[in-house]
Amino acid sequence: MEPELTIGALSARSGVAASALRFYERRRLIQSSRTAGGQRRYPRSALRRVAFIRIAQQVGLSLDEIRAALASLPEGRTPTADDWRHLASSWRPRLDRRIALLQGLRDRLDTCIGCGCLSLGLCQLANPGDVAAHRGPGPQYLAGEGAWAGHG
Repeated sequence: MEPELTIGALSARSGVAASALRFYERRRLIQSSRTAGGQRRYPRSALRRVAFIRIAQQVGLSLDEIRAALASLPEGRTPTADDWRHLASSWRPRLDRRIALLQGLRDRLDTCIGCGCLSLGLCQLANPGDVAAHRGPGPQYLAGEGAWAGHG
């Protein structure tokens, strides 16, 4: 097994286009070294980092958040299970909130948005008198803090 991967090998193994890998490198999410001929070589640990980046993006984390998390991992060695566990624990509250939001949307979206009640008197989201203004801007009943609380 080769200790380092070419950009083509990393792309093939990770399923991420070489152009995306170069973008990740420019954003300091992954690192490569260069051969005498200027070709990129990635440590095998880049496979885990790229997988982590892809999953983190899919759950809605920004590249800045991902970079900060990856920066907390040790340099010069492959992160251990404890290193990854520590990183993941810092995201747990945010992920728990996102899971709750997604579950609420899954369970209630069809009734709250697509119910077809055609009655502002019955609509749980009508917000007469703008009583939800104290919650802040945006779709507070659907996505705000305490979403779904008091709606049924």
